[in-house]
Amino acid sequence: MGEPMVGWIIQAVRRGRLTTRFPRAAPTEEELPPTARLPVLTPLPSEASRLREARCPTEAIEGTMIDDGRCLRCARCLPPGAPAQGPWDGPEPRPPRGPGSAGSGNGPGPDSVWAAPFARSLHVFPIDVGSCQACNLEVLALANPYYDASRLGIFFTPTPRHADLLLVMGVPTAAMEEPFRRTLEAMPTPKAIVAVGACAVSGGLFRHLPGRWAVESAPVPVIYVPGCPPAPVQILAALRRAVGTPRAEGERR
Repeated sequence: MGEPMVGWIIQAVRRGRLTTRFPRAAPTEEELPPTARLPVLTPLPSEASRLREARCPTEAIEGTMIDDGRCLRCARCLPPGAPAQGPWDGPEPRPPRGPGSAGSGNGPGPDSVWAAPFARSLHVFPIDVGSCQACNLEVLALANPYYDASRLGIFFTPTPRHADLLLVMGVPTAAMEEPFRRTLEAMPTPKAIVAVGACAVSGGLFRHLPGRWAVESAPVPVIYVPGCPPAPVQILAALRRAVGTPRAEGERR
């Protein structure tokens, strides 16, 4: 064994295990950057409140309430230099809606709509319907040694025919509706969707685009992961929810 290799082994032993402790422990501060947190707004006089609402590029603000599915974490609603430092909640499922649903992104549906039909193993097919690549990078991080989604039985597959779950990134458009439908049809049952990022959840900056198509009009359960982009631990929590394991602090594997 060469000297460089021995050096790397010694360095690895000294460094110790680098894989995240999530979900056995709560996410660390470093694992939840401002893009993963919802801003906390303080009450303002009516005129100042209207100005704050007008600064929001996605119409996500009403008074001190923020639509998590629309918010881009741009911090325009906060004082200059103040990052979004609100609390983080795990992802929630929403009930499937009928065709033509607007996909407003206004809060989760009841837990009872999510049956968690997948048992301890999940094969995920990611699909980009037109994103800026930010969410893609956060999803790809799940395959690196730090997040290591495979340790939790979560694997990525290159074909929908072997997939349990469709992971959507970007702004779905009407032109993508037919390929989207064919992809869902190719997947075996049971099947589900995870919509990653504000664009997939509500359309983000493009929510008023005439040709936008809402993911929640799909006839299968959908879990939404808001953020711009969401952090890898948020995406990981959503995937774990599909196998019936919501986030828990101090959880034993």
